[in-house]
Amino acid sequence: MAKQAVICIVPSEVEAENIVDRLKTAGFLNTDISVLMPDRTGIRDLGTEKHSKAPEGTSAGASTGAILGGALGWLAGIGALAIPGVGPFVAAGPIMAALSGAAIGAATGGVTGGLIGLGMPEYEAKQYEGKLHDGNILLSVHTDNGDQAKAVEEIFKSGGAKDIMRSGEEAVKKN
Repeated sequence: MAKQAVICIVPSEVEAENIVDRLKTAGFLNTDISVLMPDRTGIRDLGTEKHSKAPEGTSAGASTGAILGGALGWLAGIGALAIPGVGPFVAAGPIMAALSGAAIGAATGGVTGGLIGLGMPEYEAKQYEGKLHDGNILLSVHTDNGDQAKAVEEIFKSGGAKDIMRSGEEAVKKN
């Protein structure tokens, strides 16, 4: 069976911390869990220009990991990400690669392009991007089989997550 991503929206950082902690306890690896949240700290000094490219706007900073701390600080590849036309985000896990890869340069671009790269239909990806604009947090877990995906869905539900969906993963092609 192909890998699946289980994706959800979480309204607060506290709930996201609790869900990530439960995923960790359940044995999921930090490299399989992604988080994408608006950067509300204002500590990053990233310039965004209309002609900028994601790899140039991506910065993995130690300060970001130190500020998140706890369960979110445990995640792999935490960094600040300036998405042209969208704004500053804190990202961790496999979604970081999807957002800094070719998806940003695609016609859909931004968060939508990265979510499409994870196998999400464009219409739903746009809805998720809108929820991120409203201050919500996106969590995603990459699973190897249906049993793992079901376990993740249960953890998401019991943790107060909304808009839970499964998505088959597609490779993000780099030019």
